[in-house]
Amino acid sequence: MIKDYIQSNEPRMLDELFSLIRIPSISAQPEHRDDMLACAQRWSQLLLQAGADEAHVMPSAGNPIVFAQKTVNPEARTVLVYAHYDVMPAEPLELWKSAPFEPEVRDGHIWARGADDDKGQSFIQVKAFEYLVKNKELKVNVKFIFEGEEEIGSPSLESFCQEHRELLKADIILVSDTSMLGADLPSLTTGLRGLAYWEIEVTGPNRDLHSGHFGGAVANPINVLCKLIARLTDENGRITVPGFYDDVEDVPQEERDMIASIPFDEEKYKRAIGVKALDGEKGYSTLERNSCRPSFDVCGIWGGYTGEGSKTVLPSKAYAKVSCRLVPHQDHEKISHLLADYIQAIAPDTVTVKVTPMHGGQGYVCPISLPAYKAAAHGFEKAFGRKPLAVRRGGSIPIIATFEQVLGIKTILMGFGLESNAIHSPNENLPLDILRKGIEAVVEFYRYYQE
Repeated sequence: MIKDYIQSNEPRMLDELFSLIRIPSISAQPEHRDDMLACAQRWSQLLLQAGADEAHVMPSAGNPIVFAQKTVNPEARTVLVYAHYDVMPAEPLELWKSAPFEPEVRDGHIWARGADDDKGQSFIQVKAFEYLVKNKELKVNVKFIFEGEEEIGSPSLESFCQEHRELLKADIILVSDTSMLGADLPSLTTGLRGLAYWEIEVTGPNRDLHSGHFGGAVANPINVLCKLIARLTDENGRITVPGFYDDVEDVPQEERDMIASIPFDEEKYKRAIGVKALDGEKGYSTLERNSCRPSFDVCGIWGGYTGEGSKTVLPSKAYAKVSCRLVPHQDHEKISHLLADYIQAIAPDTVTVKVTPMHGGQGYVCPISLPAYKAAAHGFEKAFGRKPLAVRRGGSIPIIATFEQVLGIKTILMGFGLESNAIHSPNENLPLDILRKGIEAVVEFYRYYQE
């Protein structure tokens, strides 16, 4: 019946989704402030049309937040659906095959900015809800919270959650903003890495110096910076900061066996990114290294003369931006202090070093024993025809850990994205087949969970 409903209502559904996509709700660009409000208002309308009892566009410290709810029984469980309506900038525009904010259907895909991340995926949640309401199948209460700042780090959402704890009270949070291993290989994300980020500034002489007159007699800040960075990891790929691994739990052998069962072609992986060999922490596989082990990376480094031609200069300053991906139970603020203190401890007296902590977030892990996880797995199996794999992801969604800390609620990451959907890139897209199966999977989630 759900398949029939999707087929008969698909033209209307696409019109509704396209009305959202056409609004360039780019949170990173201040000139789109009015578009943020317009998109929030449009979502409020669509949530009411889908069957919500009420929907409101609520103020926050930044962009507005959409809250809606449907109460079927005050004694029943409550599901809180989180999504975001902001999108990444579309540049470079010349690489798009069609206008990024004028959605097109080609080759069985919707092509547009936000087609997947996250307007398409959140639309899956709302249309499943709509089906259950209109067919009088919904037996749990449902709340929705859609924010407009996820792509810039959700700076206003934590305070909103603190202020509205009672309003957001629920038994489980459901999120569609992650990806699967493949269209024919459904998977559920059970873990996310956290993040810590710093800027390092090394200062030597009080001005740029002539490298002939001073080279060999005065410490070069770029040289020193490179040596400091080199000392942050050892020959086995482990991070050398004292205390860094104190809260890192060993990956259980059962989970390592499960990761090893994931189809993975290392040669194809290397070809896709154009490298001859892979590198990382000794004793772990590639899929373990990029999902359930911490890592350290230099994200940017600069200083001195970088223009055309040559300039024999010993620079006054050097800079780097560095980050660590963290695993669950590693506190990003603790790690931030540990690394900053370590760099100061190993810095030579020949320079002055300043370490500035920037943004960060906690990791997250979801037990596969949760009833809601089992319901999500059931939904995927019904819609995609095979049981989903449980996988951890290397990326970070800091707000997921915030939900657990502030609201005390676990999150089920029921995402339907694919690597080929090109989120954040030109020609973002969403296969129509995934849209249909996603709606079916979420309907089946509720059917299982509410029983």
